[in-house]
Amino acid sequence: MESAGGRLAEINPITQYEFLLFRDLLYNQVGINLTPAKKSLLETRLSSRLVRLGLSTFFDYYQLVLSGQGENELQTLIDLLTTNETFFFREPAHFDYLREKILPQYRYIPLRVWSAACSSGEEPYSLAMLLHDQHEGASWELTGSDISQRVLEKAKTGHYQMIRHEGIPQPYLKKYCLRGTGSQDGTLLINKALRERIQFRQVNLNAQLTTMGQFDIIFLRNVLIYFNQEKKADIVKRIANQLKAGGYLFISHTENLQGIDAGLRIIRPSIFRKLG
Repeated sequence: MESAGGRLAEINPITQYEFLLFRDLLYNQVGINLTPAKKSLLETRLSSRLVRLGLSTFFDYYQLVLSGQGENELQTLIDLLTTNETFFFREPAHFDYLREKILPQYRYIPLRVWSAACSSGEEPYSLAMLLHDQHEGASWELTGSDISQRVLEKAKTGHYQMIRHEGIPQPYLKKYCLRGTGSQDGTLLINKALRERIQFRQVNLNAQLTTMGQFDIIFLRNVLIYFNQEKKADIVKRIANQLKAGGYLFISHTENLQGIDAGLRIIRPSIFRKLG
């Protein structure tokens, strides 16, 4: 029986021309800019897919993606190349500011929150725990979105390895998470009531966003680093259009909006408020 390693050895290494084809395709479809340093990453993430499909060159795979036979393959390609690492209550200072400074303003006002590029769901569930605990009795809606359908399906389950729980405050862990037993030992499940409070949607940030409606708070963290300056500016402006006047935008502490005029005022590093 041939090993997976043996089958991988039959794939021709990706050429510079093939890399540029995939780079342009990904940029045109989702706006992500693959730098030359990402060539080996692309080759690694796609090699197993080529093996599964019985293809020997990356150009063969590229042609399949563009053909009528590969109508669902473009989504698979996007899923393979856009999955990002995330975890619960990432950058906790953001959640502290949300709890202490923002939520009190919305005690008697319906609140809409959007976790854009939410990956496998840890960010929207973190937000849901905070909103349920600190905003109990108030009206709030929470949407999580991502370009990858595969990670969204994972997010909808609310089911994670127990080792992923680091970052969840102990009271929240007890209140909102169920520890797996038996065959589910070593896992945790977000409780059903909280799972049902989140609407997960597939959204391409590089496409039209007006159907999302208007939000009071948008988390757009750890995603802008994947775009060049032109595309980043375009996305931020369109995200800002979905923010209500006076609403808040959170980006990662490792990102910035320097040189982007989107009608946003910085109120502290990585936190912005829409003018109006």
